[in-house]
Formats: sequence, structure tokens, C-alpha cells
Amino acid sequence: MKPIDEYQTYRNLPPLAGLCSMKRAIDSDWSLDESVARLKRIHYVFRRVHESLISRIPGEPIYELKTLYSHHAYLCAEQIDLIRKRVSEMREPPLGLDKVPDLNLELALDELSRCPDTVHFLAGLYRTILPECVIACERLQTDAHPLADAPTVRISKLMAFEIRDVYSTGQACLDCLLSDEDHSSVLEWQSHLQAYISSAGSIDGTSDPTPAPLSRRYETEDVIYQREPERDERFRDPYNAGVNPEAFLYNEQYAAKDKTLMIYYKRLREIDVPEVMATILIDLRHEEPWDFHMEMSRQMWDEARHAMMGEVGFASQDIDWTEIPINFTWSRNLNTQLSPRERHGVLFFIEQGLMPKTGKRYEWEIASESGDTLAKLFQDFDWADEVLHAQIGRRWYVPRYNSLGEAMAYGDKCWTRVLSKWQEYQDQGLTEHRNWWPELYTKVCSQRGTIPDPETLAFSQTYQEQRADLETLE
Repeated sequence: MKPIDEYQTYRNLPPLAGLCSMKRAIDSDWSLDESVARLKRIHYVFRRVHESLISRIPGEPIYELKTLYSHHAYLCAEQIDLIRKRVSEMREPPLGLDKVPDLNLELALDELSRCPDTVHFLAGLYRTILPECVIACERLQTDAHPLADAPTVRISKLMAFEIRDVYSTGQACLDCLLSDEDHSSVLEWQSHLQAYISSAGSIDGTSDPTPAPLSRRYETEDVIYQREPERDERFRDPYNAGVNPEAFLYNEQYAAKDKTLMIYYKRLREIDVPEVMATILIDLRHEEPWDFHMEMSRQMWDEARHAMMGEVGFASQDIDWTEIPINFTWSRNLNTQLSPRERHGVLFFIEQGLMPKTGKRYEWEIASESGDTLAKLFQDFDWADEVLHAQIGRRWYVPRYNSLGEAMAYGDKCWTRVLSKWQEYQDQGLTEHRNWWPELYTKVCSQRGTIPDPETLAFSQTYQEQRADLETLE
């Protein structure tokens, strides 16, 4: 018999579409069952990490971590989607993707999800759990039959590539926040989680199991998360509703170049949307199918991106955004006053309201007219994102009602029920609703070398009697 190493293709072209050598392809030490089993275990871990990241967004005060968690939750959702599609190609329903594959793996992720401390959460996720996921993906890429199971090899490669960047960024965040006093406890915590993973035979179950830890750190039965948003100390006067940027933006008397300042403010303020969407996703985690969570995770990440666009916009103008009161009462009031279905109704109503020519198209036109090329760029993509978000709402929100009109009316009704608490926040001494616009506008005019326009400087409309869509509050 001729040695397989001597197998020849036409003019020595790469064999088997470049997937592997003929010798490797002849190796039959693989099975569909093994492929499915490993994918299900990796899927379970990504699904739990996805939920853990989302659940931390409202209560995490640090702005950069809110955006980080939004991004990484979305990337985990993409990996989950890849696995679900691949498993569905290899197995007939029911696929069993919602089953816990290993008790000790479940305990490790329970511990992570219940960890109350930010530094330890970062260490557990980005130094322990996700690096182990990458190892499992790389092992699957190597072990899976490169020809018969080529689709699995492909997604394993994609997952390892993307999640490696995820945990690298997370570790950089940990390095910035980790104090000398935390080092020993963090190492002990990582060892604790690693022991659970080892007792499960690693993420993919390919190793020999070791003894499990004798006790848990967190005995809470359910994952507890905080619906009421928190903000770090840079968010000065966050209850301040003394400036209504929409009233300024839609007033024809003001110049486009000045309106871009309000556009950047509106974008940065969108950090409150992930705070609301996170609660919708967690509260409805057992009531909606995976596709709902996938698409809403994408939308949540988009909203975090929009907030960072506002941050970048202010940086481009040499404006310190921390000197401007970034209001958070929209997310606070929705999260504390409405049910998840009601919050979703308000979100949908607002998204649909952004589609007419007075919405995102208008903001793009203003940005284009202003001469600020960065604002134009951001509003172009912001508009595109909102078109997608409106479609997501029509797929997942509208079918619960008899018509689009009924769905819109319910969302409007829910928003009307939200108490702005304008006077209450002022009476509690939480804010004076200071008009911060004249100070910002004067500073920008000074940087431009221009004289402030008196009428623009005098803008003073607030949220006391109007919502963001300029509807009058009762």
C-alpha cells in the first residue's frame, strides 16, 4: 500500500480545499456526539457569562465598565448564536441547549454571577472563566475533524479569536482597578473558581475531574441584581433636569454648529438606555426565546456605542464632559416605576418616534449643516442603528398587540405614567436643576474665538413640563 504521505494532488495543489492534509483527514478519531457535547458545554458558559455581564450594567457605577459589559455581553451573544446554529445543523430538536451540562460548571458560574465586588468579578471572569473558554475553543479547533466537522472548526477559530480580545481588555481594566491589598484575595478567588472548573473536567469536559471545593462563597439562591442605576463620582448633579436639549435641537432659531453640542450631550446621555435594556433582558430571561435576547443584546451594545460617540464628540471639542450634568433620571424612573414589559413599551415608542424626518434624519441633517465632520459621521451611523432598532421592536414587541397603533399607544401610555419627580428631587436636595447651558456655550464660544449669540445664550427650557419628545407633562 502506498504511504499516505506520498498522496499527490494535481500539480501539488493544496489538498482538500486547504482544510488539512490527507493524512489528517484519514484520522477518524472524532464523532458528531463529541462535537455536540463540547459545543453545548461552551454554549452554557457563554450563556451564563452573557447574563452575568448584563445583570451588572445598571448597578455598576463606573461608566467605562458599563460600556465594557455592554460590548462583551453582545460579543458573548454572538458566540452563543454561532453555537446554537451549529448544533441545530447536527441535531434534531429538542437540542437540549438549555440543560446544565455539569453541576460543578454550574456552581462556578453561580459563584461568578453572585460575586458582589467589581474587582473580584473582573478577576473571575477575565482571568479565569474566559481564558478557559478560549482554551476549550482552541482544543475543539484542533480535535474536531477538519473535513467532516469543518463548520465546527471554523466557529471554534472565530470564537477563540474574538474572546481572546475580550479577556485581554478585561484584564487591562482589572490591572487599573486592582490595589495591592486586593492581590492575595483575588488570587484565592481565582483558585476557588478554577477548582470548580477542574472538578468539571475543564470547560469542555476533556480533562479528568478533580475534587470540588468543599464550600461555596455565595449561597444566595437567585442572582440578585440592582435595577436602580448607579453612577461614579464624575457624574455631577445627575438628577439635574434643568436643560431640555430636545427643545433646543428642534428650535429653528439656533445655529447648527451650536446644536451639535446638544447632539453630543444626547449621545453621551444614552448610557441610560443600556441601564434600562439590561433590566428588560434579565427580568424576561425566562419568558423570551434566545433570538429576542440576541437582538436586544445587539441593540443594548449599540446604545452604549452611541454614548461613547458623545464622549468622543466632546473630547474632539476639548470639552470635559464631567463638568456637564449627565442626567440619569430617565433610566432611574423607568427601572423603579415600571414593569419590564412596560419599560419595553416605552423603549419601542421612543425608537419609533426617531424614524420620521424630525428624528434621526433631522439630527444627521443638522450635523451635516454644522460643518462638524465627526458629528456627521456619528449621526450617519446612529441613524442606521436606530433603523435596525425599530425593526427589532417590530419583530419582538409589536406582535404582542393587535396592531402597530395599539403597540405605540401602550408605549406612550406607559411613558406618561412615569413620574418625572422633578420637584421631589429638588425638595430632597438632590439637585437645583441648574441651567448649565450658558456656561457650556460660553466656553465653546471662547474656544472658537466668537461672541456668544444673546438668544442662544439665553436658552433656558427644562424638563419640568415637557418630556424628551416635547410632549407636555400632566
